[in-house]
Amino acid sequence: MDFKQQVITALAPVVGQAVDEATINKLIEVPKNSSLGDYAFPTFILAKTLHKAPQQIAVDLVAEIDQTPFEKVVATGPYLNFFLNKANFSQVTLQEVLTQKAHFGDQDLGDGANVPIDMSSPNIAKPISMGHLRSTVIGNSIAKILAKTNYKPVKINHLGDWGTQFGKLIVAYKKWGSEAEVKADPITNLLKYYVRFHQEDVANPELDDEAREWFKRLEDGDEEATKLWAWFRSESLKEFEKIYDMLGVTFDSFNGEAFYNDKMADTVNELVEKQLLKESQGAEIVDLSKYDLNPALIRKSDGATLYMTRDLCAAIYRKRTYHFAKSLYVVGNEQREHFQQLKAIIKEMGYDWADDIIHIPFGLITENGKKLSTRQGRVILLEKVLNDAIDLARQQIEAKNPTLANKDEVAKQVGVGAVIFHDLKNDRLDNFDFNLEEVVRFEGETGPYVQYTNARAQSILRKSGKTVDENASYVLEDDEAWEILKQLNDYPNVIQRALREYEPSVIAKYSLHLAKSFNKYYAHTRILEDDGMMMAKLGLVKAVSLVLENALSLLGVTSPEEM
Repeated sequence: MDFKQQVITALAPVVGQAVDEATINKLIEVPKNSSLGDYAFPTFILAKTLHKAPQQIAVDLVAEIDQTPFEKVVATGPYLNFFLNKANFSQVTLQEVLTQKAHFGDQDLGDGANVPIDMSSPNIAKPISMGHLRSTVIGNSIAKILAKTNYKPVKINHLGDWGTQFGKLIVAYKKWGSEAEVKADPITNLLKYYVRFHQEDVANPELDDEAREWFKRLEDGDEEATKLWAWFRSESLKEFEKIYDMLGVTFDSFNGEAFYNDKMADTVNELVEKQLLKESQGAEIVDLSKYDLNPALIRKSDGATLYMTRDLCAAIYRKRTYHFAKSLYVVGNEQREHFQQLKAIIKEMGYDWADDIIHIPFGLITENGKKLSTRQGRVILLEKVLNDAIDLARQQIEAKNPTLANKDEVAKQVGVGAVIFHDLKNDRLDNFDFNLEEVVRFEGETGPYVQYTNARAQSILRKSGKTVDENASYVLEDDEAWEILKQLNDYPNVIQRALREYEPSVIAKYSLHLAKSFNKYYAHTRILEDDGMMMAKLGLVKAVSLVLENALSLLGVTSPEEM
């Protein structure tokens, strides 16, 4: 139930001539200190219309307003402070959570519309590193939030399986590689060749010319180039799938850059027909000066296409295939201008859906403050990080609960969950340094802390030996239960905000806040004491567990029942 709407409904008749309901909704605040009430309405906006001081307006409104739905309504300076009816609030909130279970917070905001999400997108023949973690887990979480609000996410792994780097890789393989090495350890050795190419081309710039020539041969369908490319791609995908399985991430499409190779001519022809292509130093560009953007390079002087050509082609293909409401690109912040250019070109082409292209940027994961770089060989492999996290989780489980039945499975859920949660609790635009020991701690602002809180709630329910009746009218009015109840009731709003901002950290931070409130409640309340309130308290415990599990699932993190 939307208790904020109760406040709006009470205010509208007494202030309706001065401000409308939409404005009331925007002005209502939640006081930082609950002693000042649950909602507050500032009266400054009414001063000009009513020709009174805000403090006097607040006093007058208290006398006029219908206080029946509330515990009380008081004037505090220029504010009208609303105290909700705790008995009614707890009864309604707990019943909603307990009856709706995993569906609590479901909302129909999308009407089933398709939303493609371009995410993860590793480069073929290179390992999935920590540098790929952010796009993968942010995109996966946004997909889950979209599904929760009745959009239909389409997760697309737009593989980096085309481009000049394949020319470089073919040159490197032919000069320094061997079939036996690639078969023995494909990703490690292909990366070794790629790194060596960049070391050698400093002194031998002619290597770049060879690479461009080989990529042109690949674009033209040369048999040898195509065979090598297909082999590198299939070996890479096998390695990628192992890591996606660990993360619990699936995709609806693996159509990468190469998929658009035979479709690009149509896109380029359309640009020509619409008189958008211009020649510049032998290459072909789209002039975007009216958008205050650099020109977008569409085709090089040798006829080779670029990222922009392929992304443009992909955007048009996705619109025609999925008829999307929005098309999302979870790609690093450094690509901001690229997506501004992409939208501008689509707009210039006359497509009214240009503004439905949304770039969701994110900051960097660093090591000791330094950016990770494949080219320089400074790579932290994601598979190793996940395995190390699982080992650390196992050690802590051994220390805390050595008799736990399914330790290996729980260690995996906790270790992998810790890495995902740590990424998603950070505002996505922030850069952050990664320290595994801090990430997998069971205390502090970590995923294992939230998982452990849920496991504690599950343990309390098992120890009670009672069955919580989801249809019962459970009433709790003590202060610590009240804080938890308000947080539970706010969960649908939290989901809306996370969707509106494409920001999974909103849900991660919410889950930490709820876990802390519950642990405080657990420390100060004898939940299993048979004082006539035990079933209501157990109802609260079960509701907290349901919402924590729900919130973690939206982040792509599983919730062990025991830890």
